[in-house]
Amino acid sequence: MDRVSGPVFIVGGGISGLSAAWYLDKAGIRATLVEQSARLGGVIQTEHVQGSTLEAGPDSFLAIKPAALELIRNVGLADQVIGSNDHSRSTFIQKRGRLEPLPDGMMMMVPTKILPVVRSRLLGWGTKIKMGLEYFRRPSEQPDRSVRDFLHDHYGQESVDYLAEPLLAGIYGGDPAQLSANSVLTRFVELEKKYGSLTRGILAERRPSSGGPLFRTLRGGLSTLIEALEGSVDRVQGTAEALERIAGMWRVRVNGEWTQAGSVVLAVRAYQAAALLQPHAPELASLLNAIPYTSSLTLSIGFNRAGIKHPLNGHGFLVPKLERKHVKACTWVHRKFDYRVPENQVVMRCFMSGESLDQSDSALLDIARAELRDIMGVEAEPIFHTIHRWPRSMAQYTVGHEKRIEEVRSRAGALSGLYLAGNYFDGIGIPDCIRLGKAAAEAIAALRDAS
Repeated sequence: MDRVSGPVFIVGGGISGLSAAWYLDKAGIRATLVEQSARLGGVIQTEHVQGSTLEAGPDSFLAIKPAALELIRNVGLADQVIGSNDHSRSTFIQKRGRLEPLPDGMMMMVPTKILPVVRSRLLGWGTKIKMGLEYFRRPSEQPDRSVRDFLHDHYGQESVDYLAEPLLAGIYGGDPAQLSANSVLTRFVELEKKYGSLTRGILAERRPSSGGPLFRTLRGGLSTLIEALEGSVDRVQGTAEALERIAGMWRVRVNGEWTQAGSVVLAVRAYQAAALLQPHAPELASLLNAIPYTSSLTLSIGFNRAGIKHPLNGHGFLVPKLERKHVKACTWVHRKFDYRVPENQVVMRCFMSGESLDQSDSALLDIARAELRDIMGVEAEPIFHTIHRWPRSMAQYTVGHEKRIEEVRSRAGALSGLYLAGNYFDGIGIPDCIRLGKAAAEAIAALRDAS
């Protein structure tokens, strides 16, 4: 049995591993997947409570990245796709105890309209003037630097504190002073090289609208996709304890038993892949271990709608670090997506800092209620709540990440039959994870076709 014709073994049952399994199955290659959890899907998990559809992890994916919609269509779920309610997509940011709307025309933290910024109480006049002068910057090319340094250079510290930090905290859960501009704000860095001004670059290269919603999800929740993928793989519940390479073949030890494999896909977090690779690829393991992770926690709280006096006139709010206690952000679920919450209910989905993980469930609920009361005036008693902890789940693209990943790919590529996939490469969202899982499957299938 040689490497090309041997069995395929996938470690990790999140969306990356399941996508690899599905595309392998489509190519006529049945893989074996090991996952230590009793369920598949990783951070994708949907619950249904008192008529509400609640996401424990991500609630949607970016529509402009095609991999997720492509897979959804392929598994027969196209008629289940729904879009975000972009007509009500106002986002609020807390400043000095008030919820201030993000100015209209902001592309992340780049202003594209003058009057909304001028009128906004979110930013001071010093920042507004700096934003106006930024339009006249000349092109420049610089080495990778932090998101903080990049945006401070363009728009000033207030734009970092009240735009970049809260907007990125919900995506990466990280610190702008550590995150890489090249890896996190790739398009903006390219615009800086070409135009100098980010504002001028966005206006010059504004992409025509597709006419569709910014975010998509599935009507019954994202776990619907996980359920559709589960049948494409032979699943083993257990822990991949060790990995070794002998005579051109891989062996994986699961629950004390060794299994031989022609190809292995490690679709796990970087530090988990590093632990398996350390004995025979220490340099690669060291690179993977250098990718830090942060933790996250989601707390969904249901209320009777009659008890909520706040107008809920948007999709939710963000809390900058300067103003933050525990709640980083809150989504008003029924405003962002239809088919999520019964008409007589309101669900507030709170994202809390990783430092909150050690709090008890009751303490977390008390903390969130106190902060919702302070921020939104919510006095109502909850009718239900769910809590989900995700320790060390969010990969951090720190300064130098781009070069680190180049070397990871180079060293992994030299290990015949080994493939890596996960949110620590060059995209943290669902479409990027699917794309990487598909790429691993296509590489394996191409070798088999060539043999």
